[in-house]
Amino acid sequence: MLVLSRKVGEEFVVPQCELVVTVLEIRGDKVRLGISGPRRVEVHRREVWERIEALRAVAPVPVSEATAAADRRPE
Repeated sequence: MLVLSRKVGEEFVVPQCELVVTVLEIRGDKVRLGISGPRRVEVHRREVWERIEALRAVAPVPVSEATAAADRRPE
């Protein structure tokens, strides 16, 4: 694991994925990050990714459909 210290406005780059991550705000124990990159590179919160993977395990579907289903929040 790479551990970095960054200040608001500073960035780090993941060149293999063409991602740039920017620290937008630090408030208490929370950090807001902005992630930019090409549309073909998906970025998910871990809990959403786990739902996508669970949906794929049950019934393999195209990534876009699994993503849409995992992003739905129960009412």
